[in-house]
Amino acid sequence: MAIPVIDFSKIEGDDRAKTLAQIAVCCEEWGFFQLINHGISEELLERVKKVASECYKHEREPSFKNSKPVKMLDEILAAKSDEKVENVDWEDVFLLSDENHDEWPSKTPLFKETMKEYRDELKKLAIKVTEVMDLNLGLPKGYINKAFNGGESDDNNNNNNKNAAFFGTKVSHYPPCPSPEKVNGLRAHTDAGGVILLYQDDEVNGLQILKDGEWIDVQPHKNAIVINTGDQIEVLSNGRYKSVWHRVLALPGGNRRSIASFYNPSLNATIEPARELVIEKVEKEEVNSAKYPKFVFGDYMSVYAEQKFLAKEPRFQKAVKAV
Repeated sequence: MAIPVIDFSKIEGDDRAKTLAQIAVCCEEWGFFQLINHGISEELLERVKKVASECYKHEREPSFKNSKPVKMLDEILAAKSDEKVENVDWEDVFLLSDENHDEWPSKTPLFKETMKEYRDELKKLAIKVTEVMDLNLGLPKGYINKAFNGGESDDNNNNNNKNAAFFGTKVSHYPPCPSPEKVNGLRAHTDAGGVILLYQDDEVNGLQILKDGEWIDVQPHKNAIVINTGDQIEVLSNGRYKSVWHRVLALPGGNRRSIASFYNPSLNATIEPARELVIEKVEKEEVNSAKYPKFVFGDYMSVYAEQKFLAKEPRFQKAVKAV
């Protein structure tokens, strides 16, 4: 079983209706799909791959060798114990955002310039993907984007606006592990936010999703962008689109690169099922069929920070405060 691959260039051509339908099926039945011909140049993607790998080698690898998961695994192996490493992941990771630009790695040539260019292009793609979701859900164009921006249109937002949607990029590497059966690459979870756009390693496997009770690989596909839906899309769609459990395996060989970008609501944004999807007229009265509560995304993130690797359903109710 393979993750669906969609030619995104066909969204504007004669195959538009067919492509929209394919994406709708992906969102409803998979929660994960891969985009090719997505508009981001292969030349830029190759540069991203190069600077990310060089950054890990020169700026990150030495500290990973002295990290907590490495030390914990070394202790278990030295003791010849049957135990497993718990509550940590075999992952080197750092975050890029507009807000922390001064903290971006600075020793790798062209890293900052390349990643800024990439993030600018990827954010445009994220908005296009949300607009496709709007269309497939029967919502007005820009509905999801407006919800993410605290009820304002994106045109009225900027990085200094407290209601602006958040766009962050997590740069990860999963180095070779001497005993992968004893540690998680990344523990199973769903993503808290909105739309996730992943540029993953095109040679090393490791990412898996839970589909119909079975863990299946997200197969590497050169220069594809993997899309997955987060918890907030599940809420806005009233459960029509589900966020999906996924994990990363630790592996004995290969240094898997993973660059995941998150187009998320503002922490101040109020999230609830779209009215167009839940209000029905029954004998001249309005009936609300919402399956999810109304909450502020910042409150949800506070719950998620403590319960990321636990069942997602209770998080929605625990995020509810006076809205």
